[in-house]
Amino acid sequence: MSFGEQLRRRREELGISRSELAARLGVTKSAVGNYETGISTPKEEILLQLFDALQVDPNYLYRDSFRYGTASLLTDEEQHLLSQYRDLSLTGRQTVRTLMTALSAYQDELERHIPTAEPRVIPLYCSPAAAGFAAPVFGEDYEPLTVTGDVPMGAELAVRIQGDSMAPYIADGSVVYVNHDPLQNGDVGIFCVDGDMLCKQYYRDPLGMVYLFSLNRDRADMDVVFHRGSGRSLTCFGRVMMHSLPIPE
Repeated sequence: MSFGEQLRRRREELGISRSELAARLGVTKSAVGNYETGISTPKEEILLQLFDALQVDPNYLYRDSFRYGTASLLTDEEQHLLSQYRDLSLTGRQTVRTLMTALSAYQDELERHIPTAEPRVIPLYCSPAAAGFAAPVFGEDYEPLTVTGDVPMGAELAVRIQGDSMAPYIADGSVVYVNHDPLQNGDVGIFCVDGDMLCKQYYRDPLGMVYLFSLNRDRADMDVVFHRGSGRSLTCFGRVMMHSLPIPE
């Protein structure tokens, strides 16, 4: 026998009409009808009142459902709490129901006001920061890039590369992700050299000379070397987020 059938049977045993039961539960007569016909099931706070009104424990209404696997059994903790509830006075039960209703309303209110996390956006600079020579990228020539699972954690900007001097590690037209971690020897960075934007591998020797290498050694003609006192300008805009590579010989 289903929950609804047990409910109807017990209600009729007690000589309670649907209207009377609905009034005790604080629901409509049609709601009680829906419980009995299986169209809907009572909410938890209504169930507690229903057990009181019918003077039964949950096992009475659910016993055949338990037998045939159509309802889930109460856990030991839930059964213990229910037993404690049933041992309370009428005033105590009413207090518990009032508290549960207030907590449920409070939780619903909290969930409605939890702010939805805005997706993180970083700039994708569209002017080609060349693996070779290119136009400057760090101006207004960029588009917003929404950070997804494909973007490394910690990326602060992205740059689209043009040229083959960093192939095959960085292909022509690919996007690299950049952060502002300090450069170590072997790292790849985005540099401005005398006004030209370059993507190169960084190396500083013990004497203080700085080398910017092309990873594609067929394009070694595009390497840049800074001698001490050369007077040339060099600015690093960030470290490309990739593993360090061996320094060319």
